[in-house]
Amino acid sequence: MTHEEHHAARTLGVGKAIAVLTSGGDAQGMNAAVRAVVRVGIFTGARVFFVHEGYQGLVDGGENIREATWESVSMMLQLGGTVIGSARCKDFREREGRLRAAHNLVKRGITNLCVIGGDGSLTGADTFRSEWSGLLSDLQKEGKITAEEAKKSSYLNIVGLVGSIDNDFCGTDMTIGTDSALHRIIEIVDAITTTAQSHQRTFVLEVMGRHCGYLALVTSLSCGADWVFIPECPPDDDWEEHLCRRLSETRTRGSRLNIIIVAEGAIDKHGKPITSEDVKNLVVKRLGYDTRVTVLGHVQRGGTPSAFDRILGSRMGVEAVMALLEGTPDTPACVVSLSGNQAVRLPLMECVQVTKDVTKAMSEKKFDEALKLRGRSFMNNWEVYKLLAHVRPPVSKTGLHTVAVMNVGAPAAGMNAAVRSTVRIGLIQGNRVLVVHDGFEGLAKGQIEEAGWSYVGGWTGQGGSKLGTKRTLPKKSLEQISANITKFNIQGLVIIGGFEAYTGGLELMEGRKQYDELCIPFVIIPATVSNNVPGSDFSVGADTALNTICTTCDRIKQSAAGTKRRVFIIETMGGYCGYLATMAGLAAGADAAYIFEEPFTIRDLQANVEHLVQKMKTTVKRGLVLRNEKCNENYTTDFIFNLYSEEGKGIFDSRKNVLGHMQQGGSPTPFDRNFATKMGAKAMNWMTGKIKESYRNGRIFANTPDSGCVLGMRKRALVFQPVAELKDQTDFEHRIPKEQWWLKLRPILKILAKYEIDLDTSEHAHLEHINRKRSGEAPV
Repeated sequence: MTHEEHHAARTLGVGKAIAVLTSGGDAQGMNAAVRAVVRVGIFTGARVFFVHEGYQGLVDGGENIREATWESVSMMLQLGGTVIGSARCKDFREREGRLRAAHNLVKRGITNLCVIGGDGSLTGADTFRSEWSGLLSDLQKEGKITAEEAKKSSYLNIVGLVGSIDNDFCGTDMTIGTDSALHRIIEIVDAITTTAQSHQRTFVLEVMGRHCGYLALVTSLSCGADWVFIPECPPDDDWEEHLCRRLSETRTRGSRLNIIIVAEGAIDKHGKPITSEDVKNLVVKRLGYDTRVTVLGHVQRGGTPSAFDRILGSRMGVEAVMALLEGTPDTPACVVSLSGNQAVRLPLMECVQVTKDVTKAMSEKKFDEALKLRGRSFMNNWEVYKLLAHVRPPVSKTGLHTVAVMNVGAPAAGMNAAVRSTVRIGLIQGNRVLVVHDGFEGLAKGQIEEAGWSYVGGWTGQGGSKLGTKRTLPKKSLEQISANITKFNIQGLVIIGGFEAYTGGLELMEGRKQYDELCIPFVIIPATVSNNVPGSDFSVGADTALNTICTTCDRIKQSAAGTKRRVFIIETMGGYCGYLATMAGLAAGADAAYIFEEPFTIRDLQANVEHLVQKMKTTVKRGLVLRNEKCNENYTTDFIFNLYSEEGKGIFDSRKNVLGHMQQGGSPTPFDRNFATKMGAKAMNWMTGKIKESYRNGRIFANTPDSGCVLGMRKRALVFQPVAELKDQTDFEHRIPKEQWWLKLRPILKILAKYEIDLDTSEHAHLEHINRKRSGEAPV
């Protein structure tokens, strides 16, 4: 986009009108999307209308279609469900109903429609669009609209956003609401785990997902369930035997509980439903275990949206407005979706078609095909689950190879989940797995022990670092480390940690020149709340910290809304990396987020104060400002607080909060558990392969750059990158990567906080095609 085009973003919507509606089942995060559509629409100069009660409101018209203002979407971000209401609508299914809907839109001059809902709602929107010119000519014939009005509204643009907790829509990695539903499920699983532990019980949990097993599958990965039943992958015919054998095996290994997850649409190979009651009766009858059933039901749709869903909803909303305003009569109706961490536009009907193909494949009992159509990420989840839940660990004592696992740096939620899957996948492959306590220091002092299968039992949901972690770097003690590598016969090293894990990796590489013992493969799994490890877009632990900050900001906003005319200044962690401050700013609806990567001057501070003074004149009499801990050595949190206090005298008063170490604690979120589990599995698979490659004359010798890697998530794939190659991409003084993808989201934060800026850095998503995307992306 050129500068001229940008300037155009501010006038792109002049003379246009957009209507936004939510339809079908509600999902957490829909409000974030509505808020973004309204504010970005207004930012571009368009008029934006709420359509209350979904398609029913579109048909009924009248008070159901109301113009939105900037303030009317304030305080919506943290609310679950949908504020503008959703309804199942029979009328819209009939042409007569669609005729009335078209009439209501034409009369208001609305030719852009943003639909937030599931595949049913989006299909309805596409039908409406294809009939549009026919509907208009009928209305004109009946004398309900003039020729002039028909000409002005000659075509209808439609953009869909997928809001569905089931994540059942093909073409997007995550639908709005899925992550929040997982949060609700995991809260309950964690609570049940504690009572099951006390009584040695078996729990059967039924989660939502009539035709899609995503929630059930990710839940089972995130809580280390013994078994999961999902519609896409029915169990083999002798599953009853297999399940009972599996349950008694985990009991004999010393586990005090069993968890079985059942998706509500679970079936066997013959299409016969498998219900949670069936499973319970089987376990009671065959094994005599004390077994309880919990059906989660609508709890999953409730509660406040997670940080992920708020950011997803906001980004999708921004992209939807751009897609609508750039639309022409020739662009197909599109849906804005997420691929890796990028917003992409896909043709709506292609996605609906693939989604229908899955249902068709399942009804024809072609389950392998259904699984493939669900996409790479779903298949990878399934593979990791099968490995961790269904493969028996080898009994032989003599391990093939010896791999050590350690934590380095500050604690981050999800580290334990990564250790657990690394250890268990290692054992399944027949390796001997050692765990190192207290990072590189423990490696030097020999604080090393062997880990068996049950050593890491129940670790997935536990926060912090159970192995213990230190920031100490290896350089000073390479000699002792080399001695211990020989003593314990360590042939590979999995390092889970933050920036120190990465710099430690570089030091081990450097040390290879001096010590042959260090010539063993090692891999780093990024785990830090700061999300500042080069080579990865995400780190284990950052999502949990983000949610912690979000919850706190919500409470603070509530307090400020009560007292009126109050501005809160909140300091977040992250070292020099502004990821947490920026993302929390987006998710909590902050007025400003000060970060190191985007230098600011006294003039910027002045502009922010002035902006808040103006805001206090509106109905929204509160402010929220985030500041990253090291964004500027002179403009400290105290300095900014004092400045705001002085400048705001008589208009608003200020308060400050330093969030501190609570950001490192807490139970890991579903995203961090699942991400850590998949990273651990992938790292261990790589490790086993690398050790085999490096086996020479009865010993391991790995001295190539690609034998020391960071495993990172890049855009759409998990990739191994040699630490040596990442050196040039790193700013060592400030411990951050030189290029960071999330900086592109900064303009959205400012627009949503009502700053007049150019959309100069907005990501530009082009229309892609769903099948090409499926084959071209690397597996995650």
